[in-house]
Amino acid sequence: MLSFLSFLLLQIDDSLRFFDTKIINGGDFLELFIRFSFNTIILVLLVRYLYYSITKRKDYLFTYLLIGTIVFLLCFLLENVKLQLGFALGLFAVFGIIRYRTNPIAIKEMTYLFMVIGISVINALSNKKVSYVELIFANVAVLAVTYVLERVVLLRQLAQKTIIYENIDLIKVGRENELKTDIEKRTGLTIERVEVGRIDFIRDSARVKIFYYNNSQDDPDDYDARLVDDDE
Repeated sequence: MLSFLSFLLLQIDDSLRFFDTKIINGGDFLELFIRFSFNTIILVLLVRYLYYSITKRKDYLFTYLLIGTIVFLLCFLLENVKLQLGFALGLFAVFGIIRYRTNPIAIKEMTYLFMVIGISVINALSNKKVSYVELIFANVAVLAVTYVLERVVLLRQLAQKTIIYENIDLIKVGRENELKTDIEKRTGLTIERVEVGRIDFIRDSARVKIFYYNNSQDDPDDYDARLVDDDE
């Protein structure tokens, strides 16, 4: 079926134009279709089956897939504008400084964003000097390294959260074990250590940073509503 489609597209007369623009270029469209399909498969494997299976964050799943798709199409369709290297670096710079002001991106999410953009740029801008075997190897290498780091090396990650804690009697020096035990009962987490931050005696509360090992199936955002981000 694919070979028949390829033959049919290549036989289309690309002299047909509309306002001096080709209606279709069979060879270029076939290349776009194949590269887009390949890039989409890689993005799905990276984002859906590696990132999402661990973090369970649907908001970033949506974002990564769309950003990867848009970056790929931008790079591929503008390839002939001769902005290849500068354009690619510009994309990294623009997306690298995005913090989504209402909710700053964590380092791990920024790393996945960098990978999504990088893979899409590579798949879109690789020219005839790069063989398909090399291109496939590059993509598979990224997936393999990410899988090893996520599933093998970094299976248990030391995560952290800042909570608003109201039982300030337990933040006294010498009651660290009682404080940790009380927080474990409330959150259901196994706490490794705690750090007491700003104390508000007027409201009888304190900011306490907790450190715990985040297993692959844990979703930090599902915990008690008292858990807040460090930047709040």
